[in-house]
Amino acid sequence: MEKMWAGRFSKELNEVADDFNSSLKFDCKMYKQDIEGSIAHASMLGAKGIISPDESEKIIGALGEILSDIENGKLLFDNGAEDVHMFVEQELTKRIGNTGKRLHTARSRNDQVAVDIRLYLREETEEIKCLIVSLISALSSKAKENTDAIMPGYTHLQRAQPITFAHHLLSYAFMLKRDYERLNDAEKRMNLSPLGCCALAGTTYDTDREMTAKALGFDGVVMNSLDGVSDRDFCVELLSAYSILMMHLSRLSEELILWSSWEFKFIELDDSFTTGSSIMPQKKNPDMAELIRGKTGRVYGDLITMLTVLKGLPLAYNKDMQEDKEAVFDALETVKMCLTVASPMIETMKVHKENMYSAAKEGFINATDIADYLVKKGMPFRAAYKTVGTIVAYCIENKTVPENLATEKFKEFSDLFEDDLYDEISLEACVKKRISQGGTGEESVKEQIEYIEKFLQK
Repeated sequence: MEKMWAGRFSKELNEVADDFNSSLKFDCKMYKQDIEGSIAHASMLGAKGIISPDESEKIIGALGEILSDIENGKLLFDNGAEDVHMFVEQELTKRIGNTGKRLHTARSRNDQVAVDIRLYLREETEEIKCLIVSLISALSSKAKENTDAIMPGYTHLQRAQPITFAHHLLSYAFMLKRDYERLNDAEKRMNLSPLGCCALAGTTYDTDREMTAKALGFDGVVMNSLDGVSDRDFCVELLSAYSILMMHLSRLSEELILWSSWEFKFIELDDSFTTGSSIMPQKKNPDMAELIRGKTGRVYGDLITMLTVLKGLPLAYNKDMQEDKEAVFDALETVKMCLTVASPMIETMKVHKENMYSAAKEGFINATDIADYLVKKGMPFRAAYKTVGTIVAYCIENKTVPENLATEKFKEFSDLFEDDLYDEISLEACVKKRISQGGTGEESVKEQIEYIEKFLQK
């Protein structure tokens, strides 16, 4: 296949170099967006009289046929084409002759690829946002089922204070809500059209960039043509948002892995989201959660790839920027796959409330509440803290827990202790008393669920 730039060169491109230079194998994903951009451009060229209305209509009709033929499998990609843009243009010329060659008037592949990738990522981002909403919904539903499930809350992976499983799950719902909002913000900056910036300096033709931007659903145009063809900030922003999202999924996966172990046994993942061992018949491995955790590093790598590609590039376009697509495509496909698995994995998991409650009864996680009891009786908090620390040390030495101590024993540590202490330090009371906004108390958790449900209804 003759290269479009063949006139300047006396030699054909080396076969190995040709393959190395080609991007068709990965940018063919953008065939639909490339054709949509070309249709908008052809329509504008006809409207502005840069080409005749008949030529414009002929080009638009042929482009529609090419799109249809690709989608129904009649037209296969030619591996000899340098990229998806040249494949479409050469197929167009093959079908309608010299009229097809008029399409590239007042346009460069530099602004063409810039508009294609924005259109493609805009569509894919909408799909990822829908998947995030599905996962938030799964977490919210599971939380609603477990508002009475008391479990240990942890710091440093040590039992700290009693909370509800609902409260714990909702923390991830709020993380994912921020991920959704980050993608929204990135979309706003991405949704400007670079079409018409040409190679770098604009064009001598009287084009209408606002017309093509509107036709393609953009909010406006990129104001500087150099910036329009060289900007990949939106890729970096999306990759950053994907990385933070994957970090949240990885943290959730880590907890699912821990909770499903025999040491915890707080949950059981459904058979359909676990695997067995090739040698140990008793094993039920949380492989899907482990894969999500593992694939997080892959998305981080894609972000670093993009930042490294861009860090030393002079304006405007450089061939290095061809590397943008593989990184961002890999990341978004990985994110989509992980989100698609995560939602049903959460929906189908069993919650073992009794095991959570048993764990919560150990580890002195009501110690802060004993200290608060003394504070309410008039003791300064630091003094109360020290007193309770002494009680915990006594319990450890005597292999017991505070709830099992008699009032008389408590009085040996402080005269402020009375029989009403036991009503204050039960696990149920410890949870119920957390009345501050955002806490694990019943009303607070109910408010959080309502907030998330309201977000899901938007």
